Amino acid sequence: MNYMKKLILFDLDGTLLDTIEDLGEAVNHSLHAHGLPVRAKEEFPAMVGHGVRNLVKNALPQHLKENTAVLDSCLKDFVDYYSSHIDIHTKPYDGITELLHRLEGRNVKLAVVSNKFQKGAEKLVGKFFGDIAFVCILGNRPGHPLKPDPAIVEEVLSASNMKKEDCVLVGDSLPDMLTAANSGIDAIAVSWGYCKPSELSLYRIAGNTEELESILSR
Repeated sequence: MNYMKKLILFDLDGTLLDTIEDLGEAVNHSLHAHGLPVRAKEEFPAMVGHGVRNLVKNALPQHLKENTAVLDSCLKDFVDYYSSHIDIHTKPYDGITELLHRLEGRNVKLAVVSNKFQKGAEKLVGKFFGDIAFVCILGNRPGHPLKPDPAIVEEVLSASNMKKEDCVLVGDSLPDMLTAANSGIDAIAVSWGYCKPSELSLYRIAGNTEELESILSR
């Protein structure tokens, strides 16, 4: 199969990996440690996608969301716990590993662009896709803005020496789609992640990896 793009930028959480259970357990560990009410697992998909600080903030009770001291303390506990429990339940979505290998076998360059903190992104990509030669694995780093700011895409384009028209961003959320739009590159949404399908209705949507590969080939 031939692919139309030379570089594919993948979101991580909700696109390549199903990470929601480990994220949720880490948030609840932090909330419980601070004597705060924990959240139901069904609440977490709507909270993710904007970096771990926003994830923890979203999980706090309403009256504490703007309390910086509480947020900082909960965030520290979250990161400490999550860093050592990051891959307990996390796993690649069906067909993802095989798709990445097929793309790489056709000389398509691959990159990861995530709002997950950098060390977490690197650890998960290394564990589950360690044999894939990604051009970049970029996460949330101090001094770098989160998606949907286009800076992360510009960084990948610079590292790969690719033109915008040769690239596409694949993600499961509206911030991913906006990142692509702000960067001037194409985008494909996937429906298996954490965003409500109605939020992605304006975009090309792949319901499984077979559909994603089909879209990438035309």
